[in-house]
Amino acid sequence: MSYEVIESKCAYRGKVLDIYSDKVTMPNGNVTVRETVVRGNAAAIVPVDENGNIIFVRQYRHATKEMILEIPAGMIEVGENPKDAAGRELEEEVGYKCDDLFFVNSVYMAIGICTEQIYFYIAENLEEGVINPDPDEFIEIERYSLDDAIKMTFSGEIKDVKTMAGIFAYKEYLSNKKN
Repeated sequence: MSYEVIESKCAYRGKVLDIYSDKVTMPNGNVTVRETVVRGNAAAIVPVDENGNIIFVRQYRHATKEMILEIPAGMIEVGENPKDAAGRELEEEVGYKCDDLFFVNSVYMAIGICTEQIYFYIAENLEEGVINPDPDEFIEIERYSLDDAIKMTFSGEIKDVKTMAGIFAYKEYLSNKKN
């Protein structure tokens, strides 16, 4: 099938994203408009402490007007590779370092409208680092067992899809590690 962008206009430029409006020729020859949020990529980490608990951050998310429980994550800076970004975010948000981050996968978070990909890592054998959140981040750290985290996903306490994906990736990682 053939899709051709015949016109692309930036409709909005923001601090962390741009929005484009594209005219696209569809395979049947019809022309339609597609809007795309263009945003940088991010790295997300499932940090696991010495007791097997997942370390989460709870922070305010303005879009929801709520404090949301999440795995640590952050934007990949220009020229930075995803693994380095994951290590940086791990230390900045929860104050730990990890020499051996396990790469899980990269996924699109809102594939119908957004270019952002998130690269997932699992961090075990953590070492003490220095917590250093961004000036506009006010983070609370919480720890939960994998079983509790799964229950919180199904109860609705965990509402963030990247966190859900990270929890289930970690569950599968442990299952494969045992075999």
